[in-house]
Amino acid sequence: MKTTEIIEELKAKGDPKNVKGMARFGINPKKAVGVSVTELRKMAKKIGKDHQIAIELWKSGIHEARILASMIDIAEVVREEQMEEWVKDFDSWGICDQVCMNLFDQTDIAFKKAFEWSSRKDEFVKRAGFSLMAVIAVHDKNAEDKELMKFFPIIKRESTDERNYVKKAVNWALRQIGKRNSKLKREAMKTAHEILKIDSKSARWIAHDAIRELR
Repeated sequence: MKTTEIIEELKAKGDPKNVKGMARFGINPKKAVGVSVTELRKMAKKIGKDHQIAIELWKSGIHEARILASMIDIAEVVREEQMEEWVKDFDSWGICDQVCMNLFDQTDIAFKKAFEWSSRKDEFVKRAGFSLMAVIAVHDKNAEDKELMKFFPIIKRESTDERNYVKKAVNWALRQIGKRNSKLKREAMKTAHEILKIDSKSARWIAHDAIRELR
């Protein structure tokens, strides 16, 4: 399929009611057409993997087209330059998390970008760093405990960020790493109790929620 045909199909499948619902969850309605992630996955399966089409879909600026791009792109050919270009375009938690879990976590520099982005100032770039930590913990079965444990000091350091989309991602990363196995659970609980002592509303929320779920 040509990129123009895919975009036409997206628009045809779109539902204005879905766009209104997405707006309530922080998705820019001007950039969305109202296609569900389930439908996007069906389209991705039909299209197949195609790096060039993924690049073209991303350039369209359409919310669903960008999620679809992350589903059909090929992690092995994705370069750091592309990741940096795309992450700068993140404008919602939805596009951030979808791209991280569909594509970025499968690249050979996923750990590197998780560390780097977690220190950035932009809200959704920073969220991407912690989203990567969370999905790496779930998807990367070969990741060693000692590598995942390197995320804990970063999680503690950034736990005072009061921005909603950042603190939720920090919490997500802590919980997902802790769920991986008993050893990481102990370390996650230890980190959560350390965070609980920090004089910060955000830190306390992150810690309490993680402790509640990991228990």
